[in-house]
Amino acid sequence: VQQAELAALPSPQEKKIFAVQGPYPVIRRLLRARGWVERKLPRNGKQLIQQPGDQKKRQLEKRASGGGAKQQEAVLNPRGGTQPSLDTTEPGDKENKGEREDEDKKEDKEQCSEDSEEIHDLMSFLVQDEVPNFLWTIRLSNIDQELLSRIDVVNRYPRLYALCTKEGLCQSLQNLPWFEKIDFNTFFPRCYRLGFTDEEEAFIEDFQLTAARSLLRLALQNVRDKPVGTEQSPESDKMPAPRLACLSPCVATAGPHAPLYAQLVEEALEVCKQHLGVLGHQDIDRKTPSPCRTCIDWDRFLQDYYCVAHEGTRLVLSSEQQEQCQYLLQHLEKKLPQLGIEGNLNIWIIKPSAKSRGRGEAGGSLGYRCTHREGIPPSLCSPGIICATRLEEVLELVRGCPSPQPRVCEWVVQKYVERPLTIFNTKFDIRQWFLVTDWKPLTVWFYQDCYLRFCSQPFSLCHLEPARHLCNVSIQKRYKTLQPDPRVPPDKIWSNKQFQAHLAQLGRADAWQQVMVPGMKAAILNALRCARDEVGSRKGSFELFGADFLIGEDFQPWLLEINSCPTMSPSSAVTRRLCANVQRDTLRLVLDRKDNPTCSIGAFELLYREVGWGLGTVTLQAPRALTAPCVFLQAAVASCLTVGLKLMVTGCSLKKP
Repeated sequence: VQQAELAALPSPQEKKIFAVQGPYPVIRRLLRARGWVERKLPRNGKQLIQQPGDQKKRQLEKRASGGGAKQQEAVLNPRGGTQPSLDTTEPGDKENKGEREDEDKKEDKEQCSEDSEEIHDLMSFLVQDEVPNFLWTIRLSNIDQELLSRIDVVNRYPRLYALCTKEGLCQSLQNLPWFEKIDFNTFFPRCYRLGFTDEEEAFIEDFQLTAARSLLRLALQNVRDKPVGTEQSPESDKMPAPRLACLSPCVATAGPHAPLYAQLVEEALEVCKQHLGVLGHQDIDRKTPSPCRTCIDWDRFLQDYYCVAHEGTRLVLSSEQQEQCQYLLQHLEKKLPQLGIEGNLNIWIIKPSAKSRGRGEAGGSLGYRCTHREGIPPSLCSPGIICATRLEEVLELVRGCPSPQPRVCEWVVQKYVERPLTIFNTKFDIRQWFLVTDWKPLTVWFYQDCYLRFCSQPFSLCHLEPARHLCNVSIQKRYKTLQPDPRVPPDKIWSNKQFQAHLAQLGRADAWQQVMVPGMKAAILNALRCARDEVGSRKGSFELFGADFLIGEDFQPWLLEINSCPTMSPSSAVTRRLCANVQRDTLRLVLDRKDNPTCSIGAFELLYREVGWGLGTVTLQAPRALTAPCVFLQAAVASCLTVGLKLMVTGCSLKKP
C-alpha cells in the first residue's frame, strides 16, 4: 500500500506541495484530500528545511525502499477523490480537548498527532528539498524570506499595519476623504491617537463638546421626571467582579437636596450653539480659536458635569431652556452622525495601539508600566483595555506613561458606544470574514456567514467590568462560569442565522439584509480603499480577514477593528462548523477556481473588483454568471489615485503684458 502511495506522489511539475504553519488541521486535511503532499515545517526557527536525525533518516529510507514497511490505512487520496464532509466534529477532537487553550498549545497537540502519521512523515521527508507551492502560515516572520519569495501562493500579505492595528486603521480612515466622498464617522466611532499633540488636542475638545451634549440630554431627562445620572442596573449586577479600569459613573451620592446648578445648562446651551455654528461653517472667516474652547471655563464645567452625570446632582431647567435643548439636539443630530451612539456618561475606551484580544500593558506596547500615583485611579494601572469617564483619567495615563521613542503612539482613545443593541440585555459583537485576493486591482470577497460573541454579564454602564463590555472570546473565557441570561447559549456564540431568527421575533427581520449587511460591506470596502497603498501587495497571495462590528440601537453597524489571520480555533459548535466552512470555501476560491472558474465557492460572494486599474478609470466588473451576485458599490471618484495615473493639463499660457 505504501509503495502505491509513494508512487502516486505529485511531481514538482504538478505544483501540489504545501506547507502549514500554525493550528490549521482543517487546511491540512482538505489539501491532502486534493492529492497535495505536505512539506512539514520545523517547530522552531525560520528555516523550512528540517534535517532528521540519522536514525530516523535510515528508518524512513528503509520504508521508502519497501523493507519492513508496516501496512496501514492511507490518509491521503492522491488523485483528488471527494472532499471530506465538514461536520461539526473534526478528526482527533476526542483526543484534542484544548478548544479553549492557547493557539500554541493547540499547535503542539496537532503536531504530535501528525507525527504519529508515519505515511505523511515519509512523504514529507521525500519532498523536504522541494519548494512548497502553497503556504498557509500564522505569521510571515516565521518563514525564511528567501524561500518565501519562491512560493507561488501564500495566505498572508506583508505590511498590514495600516489596516490591522488600531492606530493604523485610525490614521487610514482619517485619509478616507482623499479616496471617497464618505464620512468615516458614519461607520467608525471617532478615534484619536494619543501621543500626537494635534490629535490629543482634538480629543480634548471632542470630550468637552460631548460632555455639553450629554448635559443637555440629562437636563431633558430630568424634566421627564427621571433620575439624572442614576441609571438602574439589574439585580445580577450586584455580583462582584473585577473592575475594568474606570471609576464608577453611577455613584449617585448627592441625594435630593444636593446643590442645583442653574447656570450649568445655560453654559451647555452656549457651547452647543457655538458648535452648531462651526458645523454650519459660520466661522469660516474667523482667525481666532474656536469659540467652543473659550466661551466657558471648561475645568469648572467638567467638574460640575461629573457631579450631575456621576453623582446624581439635579439640574434647574426653565421651559425656554427645555425648548432650546430640544432644538439644538435635533439640529446637531443632522450634523453629527455619531450622536445616536452617545449616552449620558461620556464614556471613552482606551486601547493599546498595536495589540489585539485585549492584550497589552497599561504603559503601552513597549513594556513600560505605569506605577500608581496620586490622581490616577489604581484600576487605571491594570493591563489591557481601559474605560474612562473623566478627561483627567485619560490625560494622566498618557502623560504618566511616556513613550521611550519619539512620535510613537502607545494608545488610541475611541468613543465608546453607549447605546448598543443588546440581546437579552447582553452586549454582543459580530465577527465578519472577508477575503482579499488582490490589492492592485483591489478584489474583495465577502463571506455571507458570520457569528456573534456574547459577554458573560448583563450590559450596564454603571459597572464597567470586562465581563459586561468586552466580547472577545479570549477575554470572556475567563468568565465561563458566569451566565448572563438562560436564553444566551452557554458557549456565548450565535450564528448569523440564529440572530436573524431573533430579529424576526422582534419584528425587524429586514434589518439584517437591508441595514446591517450593506453597512458592514461598505465599512470593509472603505477601510480597504484607504489603506491599500500602505499594504505590501504580492501576486499570488491572498488573506482572510476578520472584521469586528458592534450594532447600534438603530441596527447600524459600527466597525471596531480588522484582524489579520483571525483565529480558526473553534470555541463552540457554531464556530467549529463556520470556521471549517470558511477554510474550505477559501481553498475553493484561491485554488479550485483557477482550474475550474465555475466551481462552487461556498458562502463567498464578490464584493468588489476594480477594472482598469492604473489606466485612469475605475469601474466595477460584473461577476461571472455562475458565481454569487456582486454588490454594486461604485467608486465615488472617477479615477484611482495610484501609480500609473496619466494626467493631462489643458489650457494656454499667459503672456507678460
